[in-house]
Amino acid sequence: MDIPRLNANLEPGLYIVATPIGNLSDLSPRASAILAGVALIACEDSRVTAKLLQHIGVKRPMMPYHDHNADRVRPGLIERMRSEAIALVSDAGTPLISDPGYKLVRDARAAGVTVTTIPGPCAAIAALTLAGLPSDRFLFMGFLPPKQKARADTIAEVAAVRATLIFYESGPRLAATLGALAEGLGDREAGVAREISKRFEECLTDSLSALAARYAEAPPKGEIVIVVAPPGEAPAPNADDADAALAEALTRLPPAKAAGEIARKFGLDRKELYARAMAMKDGD
Repeated sequence: MDIPRLNANLEPGLYIVATPIGNLSDLSPRASAILAGVALIACEDSRVTAKLLQHIGVKRPMMPYHDHNADRVRPGLIERMRSEAIALVSDAGTPLISDPGYKLVRDARAAGVTVTTIPGPCAAIAALTLAGLPSDRFLFMGFLPPKQKARADTIAEVAAVRATLIFYESGPRLAATLGALAEGLGDREAGVAREISKRFEECLTDSLSALAARYAEAPPKGEIVIVVAPPGEAPAPNADDADAALAEALTRLPPAKAAGEIARKFGLDRKELYARAMAMKDGD
């Protein structure tokens, strides 16, 4: 692979380099040049990064940077960035997405170190484009907690969010997670993307319950991206429910503030609610 030439010496600082999520040919020419020119590459797994460097025909010093050693090695990396160019890569995709890289960027900026991003592949965005679900608003949730209650609580927190939801998951946990999503969100349309950018790339779309049943029988290997459609249109607020909530709010708030609170909660007109609140007060 021909590597484009940049300046012979890169400026000192931190270079955030996105790497392929499957197909090594997705590494950009700029990313290749940066990796070839830095003094050191901070990586999750040097064995994985070594294969990428072999693909572009270069050898560079590497240092592991992951959850288990990040706090210990970060100060030394920051100090080296003052005089050397240091690259940060993940095993696949864009660094800082579900990994500890953000702390390195935060501390580098606090130390006055220049931070440069070299954008590229990201599994979450790639899956969103494959699934054919609404993409104008989306929320990336990373990996859900493994324990059942914590997972259910996290799903409940985003059940009302009017956006497409994106989750990472492993093959063995996929069916259980799809089932938990169906239970917590309702049986929404969803997509399961795997082997992204590889020869057997696929993205299957169906209801959450149907996908859970499919993968319960044949758990896939590797890491997966789950994309879940936003909730349907919310039902129009019930007038009796709004009145009951307004009456309760009036027990602790003056009419204007009570009307404002219920207007926000139910999406109703504040002036109409204020008039209703005054009528309730007059009727007391």
